[in-house]
Amino acid sequence: MFRAAALAAILSPFLAIAAVAQSAAPSPEVLKDLAPTGRLRAGINLGNSVLAQGTMQQPSGLSVDLARELAKRTGLQLELVSFEAAGKVFDALKTNSWDIAFMAHEPRRADQIEFTAPYVEIEGTYMVLKDSPLKSIDDVDKTGIRIAVGLNSAYDLYLTRTIKNATIVRAHTGGGSAMIELYFKEKLDVAAGVRQALEAYAATDPKVRVMDGRFQVIAQAMGTPKGRTVAAAYLRTFIEEMKRSGFVAEGLKRSGQTATVAAAAK
Repeated sequence: MFRAAALAAILSPFLAIAAVAQSAAPSPEVLKDLAPTGRLRAGINLGNSVLAQGTMQQPSGLSVDLARELAKRTGLQLELVSFEAAGKVFDALKTNSWDIAFMAHEPRRADQIEFTAPYVEIEGTYMVLKDSPLKSIDDVDKTGIRIAVGLNSAYDLYLTRTIKNATIVRAHTGGGSAMIELYFKEKLDVAAGVRQALEAYAATDPKVRVMDGRFQVIAQAMGTPKGRTVAAAYLRTFIEEMKRSGFVAEGLKRSGQTATVAAAAK
């Protein structure tokens, strides 16, 4: 009995992955809703270095891995459509440029996008100069403090809703590092962003430090344009399977990234 239990424990991760691979093929209704043009166009946000790396022409990372797995399971031809920032992914809805995309689940976006549950959770935090008098997250929302953010990023949308006294200054162009460039150019007090990106920059610049704590947990999800309810239902099941099987965790590890895999639905 002990040997059987031990063997089951060893095999269970592999059996879970196999179950994902062998799941039923999507119906024609799902395929039509998911990719009306016959090609699965995946919007990749290169502004989030945790989920996407590489170049505009050759993106890589977890977002790309998920898009490829989805294309494999559906039998659809995949087209990767790269963007330098999440705000630009969202804006591309107006031109019907993508069928699926990877971005933070935000209330302002949810009226135009059908989201899955999150698959990764990332911290939003602040970077300041080493000798800044601002020591903690709670120190930032004060009159006279100016915060650099990337336009229409998840943390821009969140801080726009929640900041009461400080002033938000937005970088209108550029990718994930745009707010850092703006922070130095305008001599602002704080740069807001994804913890991993800020810490990566801080490791190269002894003049700055990243604050402990967070002002936000950024819930990263898959989405499809609003109204594609059949496709959205399929994507929600897909994401849960990707979390349970270990696919998401392995994708983060493979790309050298650290982030929290969101809990699978019970």
